[in-house]
Amino acid sequence: MTAGLAGLVCQFDLRAAVCASPAGLADLLADAVRELGFEYFALLHHASLALDRANLIRLDNYPVGWTAELTGRGLVADDPVHLACGRTHLGFRWDRLGSLVPLTARHCEILDRSRYHGLGPGFTVPANVPGEPGGSCSFAVRQGRALPIRHLFTAELIGARAFGAARRLHGFPSRRRRPHLSRREIQCLRLVAAGKTDWEIGRVLGISEATARQYVKRARSAYDVVGRTQLVVHGLRDAWIGFDEAIPPFGGMG
Repeated sequence: MTAGLAGLVCQFDLRAAVCASPAGLADLLADAVRELGFEYFALLHHASLALDRANLIRLDNYPVGWTAELTGRGLVADDPVHLACGRTHLGFRWDRLGSLVPLTARHCEILDRSRYHGLGPGFTVPANVPGEPGGSCSFAVRQGRALPIRHLFTAELIGARAFGAARRLHGFPSRRRRPHLSRREIQCLRLVAAGKTDWEIGRVLGISEATARQYVKRARSAYDVVGRTQLVVHGLRDAWIGFDEAIPPFGGMG
């Protein structure tokens, strides 16, 4: 990265940190996008394209026709760019999507339609915060232009900083407090996530099946949920457990 690009990142970070409104952040990002050689940007929670909720992030200058088709035809859930964001923590080029997700005919159709509306090559920075909606910051050029490869690292830094500023402006992280769980309840939650029954939990912890069942019940009550699956989802969101505990690496069984 040249001194000029490093300065661009620093200036963007400083201005984004004191930005007072989403509209102001969008203007700031649009200026940075142009300086890096892109035309388009989309800074958003992916769910914002399907849900009309004020606290979800959605700032973009994509072609209006493309946004209308994406939402109007219900293409959002199958957008391969959004799906790829769940497979990596690093920025990725759109022409390399196939290395992250198996591209189906539906995915290829979505990419073709985006090109029809004028979107050319692009680059996306995933933004996944546990307990919050998945999101990203994408940069693109118009159809017929080449991606400014030498500026992708700078775009990745700016995209991450922009999403951080957008989270602040939209009230993330939320002020919701996670319920208190005892040490035993957390142990049982972790074993539930690993697929253990109450009997198996009792054997692992050296307690009776009835006692294990009671700890699991109290953890469910703390979250006001009925099922074990819901309990695990809440445990993941609130970081009582990690994904490697709920989904063992390489498909192994716990």
